[in-house]
Amino acid sequence: MAELPDENRATELRNAVVDQLKEGGWIASPSIEAAMRKVPRHLAVPEASLEDAYSTYNAVVTQEDAEGIHTSSVSAPQIQAMQLEQAGIEPGDHVLEIGTNGPNAAYIAELTGPAGRVTTVDVDPAPADRARRFLAMTGYTNVSVVVADGEYGFPDHAPYDAIVVTVGAWDIPPAWTDQLKEGGRLVVPLRINGLTRTYAFVKRDGQLTAASAHVCGFVAMRGDGAHNAQQFTLPGDEGVTLRFDDGVPVDPQLLIGALDTPRVETWTGVTVASNEPIGTLQMYVATMVPGYCNMYIDPDRDTGKVGPTNLNFSLVAVDGPNFAYVVVRRSDDRKSAEFGVHAFGPDGEGAAHRLADAIRTWGKDHRGGPAPCIALYPAGTADDRISGDRIIDKHHRRISISWPVAP
Repeated sequence: MAELPDENRATELRNAVVDQLKEGGWIASPSIEAAMRKVPRHLAVPEASLEDAYSTYNAVVTQEDAEGIHTSSVSAPQIQAMQLEQAGIEPGDHVLEIGTNGPNAAYIAELTGPAGRVTTVDVDPAPADRARRFLAMTGYTNVSVVVADGEYGFPDHAPYDAIVVTVGAWDIPPAWTDQLKEGGRLVVPLRINGLTRTYAFVKRDGQLTAASAHVCGFVAMRGDGAHNAQQFTLPGDEGVTLRFDDGVPVDPQLLIGALDTPRVETWTGVTVASNEPIGTLQMYVATMVPGYCNMYIDPDRDTGKVGPTNLNFSLVAVDGPNFAYVVVRRSDDRKSAEFGVHAFGPDGEGAAHRLADAIRTWGKDHRGGPAPCIALYPAGTADDRISGDRIIDKHHRRISISWPVAP
């Protein structure tokens, strides 16, 4: 069989992606299906192969900084479909996209139709130029591409029926709420204690409450909304670094000498199937366990003494001069895994059991249940005006987190 021409091949791959997303439940709306079948996303990334441009679950990185950190990308179709479903965009809507590269703005333009208006902003002129070229090439004339810091939205075209943020945000600045219509939706990949979920917040009486949340990964926000986690490297030869994304809960200097103590191990009896989602466990530990942070171990310095399941990421609870972290051991047939805890410090045994008890609570009360209820309040709101199991403070917001018990 002769090789198909490129455009025919692109159409074939595009339709295959949409078919896969429909089958996986990521696309439910006929309008989103039609938009994603129509927009030729490969034209935005001419440097990529057609197969890479139409990879269902992989982004195409379009820009890196001098250290190799990704600073711009065209998100994977699965992520884009997920956010578009969350946004609930209707014909005639005015929509702001924060973070641009072209195809997602075109999808939004398809959803709003000729009566709608789409504004897409980026702090960096390079992706804005890329988006501008792509949109001109593909005929989307109702999209305004603006070079601006998304931290401040874009008041010139406000108010918006929806704001879709396509960069990872650590906080929710006031402009995003102020520029959103009552009843409008803010879709944003928000990082809470180092874990990112794309939330669909609905504005009711001026307050934002999450209606849905999905696991995701995004290029980090730049400009005035950028945020760097604080890091502490433990003394010793093991190359252990702890990352505190929402502030250091205790003096990390207390941990000096922790690795000189024996490693404590305990197992929880909480076992999950290999294909069982555990996103709520990660969020439960990150939001409900005091002293939460995550751990990275330099693979070139790893001695095996600490022994995490993943050198790049572990869920950690710092408890004074002790720290404990979640580990996993798989069954012999690889069909299930049990959660356990390792700990170091003068009271490593107590620290291990406290973290293990939190995992057991998740297993008993929240496993298989809904995601936590997330509500946003302005910074400075008094505790007695906020309901929830836990409050996490950002610069602009106080985030209320409540965990419903699973049926």
